[in-house]
Amino acid sequence: MSAPKVLIGSPIRQKPKILAEFLNSLERLEKDNIHVDFLFIDDNELFESSELLKDFGSHGWKTEIILGDKISRYQCDEKGHNWQEALIWKVAEYKDYIITSALEQNYDFLFLVDSDIVLHPSTLKHLISTQKDIISEIFWTKWTPNTPPLPQVWVSDQYNLFYSYRNQKLSQEELNSRTIGFLHCLQIPGIYEVGGLGACTLISQKALRSGLSFKEIKNVSFTGEDRHFCIRAEVLGFKLFVDTFYPAYHIYRESELAGVQSYIESCQRVTYSDGLIPVRSNTKDRDNKLTLAMLVRNEANRYLPEVLKHASEYIDEAVILDDASEDNTVEVCRNILQGIPLRLTSNAYPGFHNEIALRKQLWELTISTNPDWILCLDADEIFENRVTDEIPLLINQPYYDYFAFRLYDFWSPTHYREDKYWEAHKYYRPFLIRYQPRFPYKWKESPLHCGRFPANITDLPGAVSQLRVKHLGWSTAEDRLKKYQRYMEQDPQGKYGIMEQYQSILDPNPNLIKWEE
Repeated sequence: MSAPKVLIGSPIRQKPKILAEFLNSLERLEKDNIHVDFLFIDDNELFESSELLKDFGSHGWKTEIILGDKISRYQCDEKGHNWQEALIWKVAEYKDYIITSALEQNYDFLFLVDSDIVLHPSTLKHLISTQKDIISEIFWTKWTPNTPPLPQVWVSDQYNLFYSYRNQKLSQEELNSRTIGFLHCLQIPGIYEVGGLGACTLISQKALRSGLSFKEIKNVSFTGEDRHFCIRAEVLGFKLFVDTFYPAYHIYRESELAGVQSYIESCQRVTYSDGLIPVRSNTKDRDNKLTLAMLVRNEANRYLPEVLKHASEYIDEAVILDDASEDNTVEVCRNILQGIPLRLTSNAYPGFHNEIALRKQLWELTISTNPDWILCLDADEIFENRVTDEIPLLINQPYYDYFAFRLYDFWSPTHYREDKYWEAHKYYRPFLIRYQPRFPYKWKESPLHCGRFPANITDLPGAVSQLRVKHLGWSTAEDRLKKYQRYMEQDPQGKYGIMEQYQSILDPNPNLIKWEE
């Protein structure tokens, strides 16, 4: 198989010190078994910058330098970059010229890189190996001073960093959480589909021949030629991807030159063997199935029928671990879940005195079914009714691997409790996770209050949802007395929980609030 031909192209109007680091990183790129040529459009005002380009072209690689018109003013300082509209479309013309050159000379790939980027040596080889038609290597930038670094890729529109369906209404809390989750996702080595990208992009010949360009789309108001390129790509049927294995370094302002050497040293430590599967190997954004995981014991005459009937409206499969029930709990499960694939396992002896063992057993049973998403509910927990419409939107997206919800402790069929010790509904906890086969899950090793999921799932990207969960298990005086007695038997010293909360279970006058659906 012949070596792929790659044209590395860049319009350049850059300060000498920054340009030198860019060119040095191009020299360091691993080029074995790749035929690499260069095309620079020299729009520099500074003689020293133009001389750097000429010197680079004398190093033995085929390098073409085209003179730009050098007439637009580009303001760049420590505060940021000021892109005038005319300058944006001049750069677009330069990039389209590079595209035309790549097509005329029959290159297999065009690698468009901005001249203030420092690349990891493995970047080019790795991007080619992904076999994507359009893929960018990620870099992070403080677009304004004293703000967190953000990526040069985005999810939608001008620069949305959160995922949502069209016309989906998100609270500000959900929007913020999803933004954090998306940014967390991009910090994990992997390849992710995005809605917009630029500045460090490998484009295949197939994509180039489709008619891609950076030319302005007159009826689109988005700023920046990269956005117009991305819209064309989507219309032409090309997905956009970002790679996060080998993040580049962006010298957005001169003060960031100080970090280049540290970045170069870090590159020597960051290598990946061929065929490495990232921790997030399951990121399907459609056709995901939902598996209910549930632990039950003697639940037939409590809330289980209501809970399962409701869950059956939106789950695809179920895995139930029966902890040696002495009533007809198993029959209830089978009857209500008729028509839904069900794996039901019954233990010969009860084991709830050691909750961690049961939770691990349920987990192993569930993941053995190769689930996409796992919803772990107890037999007395039920979502509010709008879950049937909402949950498909949560599980069919590529960025978030868990969703956290608020749990309301019901003290009657119509009211939940709220006071010092009963305010679970003010916090979010994961009930729904995407199963990642390559992730090293770790449990909280506790016989009580160990958690329904491994404790480190929040190391994966996630978000909160405004969907609420009703916890019915405290709804009657009989329920509360049994739970109190169980805690006193299993945790008489309050080692695994809060003794004051245990004692408050029997409070005769708790503060109750009416539930509004």
